[in-house]
Amino acid sequence: MVDRCDVAVLGAGALGAAMAERLARQGHRVALWNRTAERAEAVARSVEGVQAFASAADAAAGPSAVLTVLRDGDAVADVMAGVLERLDRSAVWIQASTIGPTWAAELARRASDEGVAYLDAPVSGSTEPARQGSLIWLVSGTDQALERARPVLDDLGSRVVGVGDGVQGSALKLAVNAWMTAATVAMSDVAGLCDALGVDHGSLVQALSAGALAMPYALAKLEMMDEHSYPVGFAVQLALKDLDLARQAVAPTPLLEAVHRRLAETVAAGHGADDLAAVDALRAPTST
Repeated sequence: MVDRCDVAVLGAGALGAAMAERLARQGHRVALWNRTAERAEAVARSVEGVQAFASAADAAAGPSAVLTVLRDGDAVADVMAGVLERLDRSAVWIQASTIGPTWAAELARRASDEGVAYLDAPVSGSTEPARQGSLIWLVSGTDQALERARPVLDDLGSRVVGVGDGVQGSALKLAVNAWMTAATVAMSDVAGLCDALGVDHGSLVQALSAGALAMPYALAKLEMMDEHSYPVGFAVQLALKDLDLARQAVAPTPLLEAVHRRLAETVAAGHGADDLAAVDALRAPTST
């Protein structure tokens, strides 16, 4: 079982920082590392129970659970190249970055070569669900690895969706993110349709919320679009990266190609670091 007071989080971006904060508030002692040290140090200063480390290998050397929450497969592989040999052989590596099944399989192989338990465990949810402990884990791996990771998974999430003993979790994550991204782009287009038809957005919300068509995530994005404010929960550039992973894995559909173009245009317009709702900035009037 995972020692409740001994967890390393490698990656202090928006999601990693929120995970570290939640784990500390749940009673874990958290070792936090980030390539840009100031980010980890800022979390450590503000959250009791989080200690920033200058080296990923040092952060991960003692804990019996190590979470990687990094941008892509290249980043995870680069960081873990200097970490795997330092891990305690009773430790479990919880790989939570969105990296696609090809990289997930390669990292699983490297963990196996080092005798380290590996869990392919990306999440559905972003910073606020992480702080609330309501992430949805999309998990594949052995029962033994899952059992070791359970206390960490349960403190960060409200549900574990088990999808096999390989790297199916990373495959499922691409599908989930494709759906989420397409729904956001669709909401922006429907908001534009409402404007053209003279339909108030509030009426649209009431009609959708009254029945089975309600999608709280998309409605929350509509609120951000109407406010022309895009505080980041899931950045456009990360959504674009994930669609690229899906395109590399399978032949893209016409719908996802259209969504990909919209994301690329949004990034080119300077909104790459903004929340996904910023896809609406290409059609929305400038806020006054």
